[in-house]
Amino acid sequence: MSFEFIKKLPTPNEIREQYPMTEKMAQVKAQRDDMIRKVITGESDKFLVIIGPCSADNEDAVCDYTSRLAKMQEKVADRVVIVPRIYTNKPRTTGEGYKGMVHQPDPGAKPDMLAGILAIRRMHMRSIEETGLTSADEMLYPENWRYLSDILSYVAIGARSVEDQQHRLTVSGMDVPAGMKNPTSGDYSVMLNSVVAAQHGHDFIYRGWEVKTSGNPLAHTILRGSVNKHGNAIPNYHYEDLQLLLEMYGERDLQYPAAIVDANHSNSNKQYEQQIRIVKEVLHSRKSSADIKNLVKGVMIESYIEPGCQKIGKDQVYGKSITDPCLGWEESERLIEDIAELC
Repeated sequence: MSFEFIKKLPTPNEIREQYPMTEKMAQVKAQRDDMIRKVITGESDKFLVIIGPCSADNEDAVCDYTSRLAKMQEKVADRVVIVPRIYTNKPRTTGEGYKGMVHQPDPGAKPDMLAGILAIRRMHMRSIEETGLTSADEMLYPENWRYLSDILSYVAIGARSVEDQQHRLTVSGMDVPAGMKNPTSGDYSVMLNSVVAAQHGHDFIYRGWEVKTSGNPLAHTILRGSVNKHGNAIPNYHYEDLQLLLEMYGERDLQYPAAIVDANHSNSNKQYEQQIRIVKEVLHSRKSSADIKNLVKGVMIESYIEPGCQKIGKDQVYGKSITDPCLGWEESERLIEDIAELC
């Protein structure tokens, strides 16, 4: 019935001093940030593919996977910007289960937040160094943002977090694109209100400081489907859903109206193999309407080396998800090629 204070964690500045970004990695990030920003603002007509495992649970497997993405990026560079999805924080509906590498660097061991903070920073930096691709992560805990703020090129705010004021205000201080998902209820107004909040500046308390932010014009929406009161998944990637979002954007004074379509979660009802069909339908909708093409800047795909998922245990399959099921590499490779051809 009370808090147990286990250990005081180092500040973000202390962690950065211990594991600093090299000058070369900082240059890569600046270039990548500009490339991704231009897609969101419409200065570039390239298509974002934010792709990777449901949860980044194993550094070697994740970096193996992102190295494969780097080779694909070279093949599709004229049409597609690939952003590796390296998610180290996992929201849990009931609070039970694996909460990501930040909690458990070893999924089979007890939580160790300090070891987790160090592990996720090392993994993100290793991926940049080996691939030249900066990545995306989910901001589950706003106070943890600055442990990775010099590394990430894209941030997602999940469906269970998007209504939280601290998440919205923290995004308002970011200088990279931040995708605000629709809540699990599917309410577009809640999602768009979060974008309004994130695009404006605020005064608030953050990590023991009174802070002031200037607003993040790169905040935008992510459509991930919803769940109704009966527990049924309701997709929102169809043409009519995109048209509705376009109309609702038009009712608000927002900079750079943009949307990413999450092909998994409630859009696929976690039938991971359906992501291929869903992505192709989204691309068809973009071809059918110039306005929708301008709105939909990319897709989010859950993918890993091996298809499906597995439970945490002794005999782990290398490169297979321990949370939600993902596409395997062969399917993912073909899908990226198809996206480059169809976008």
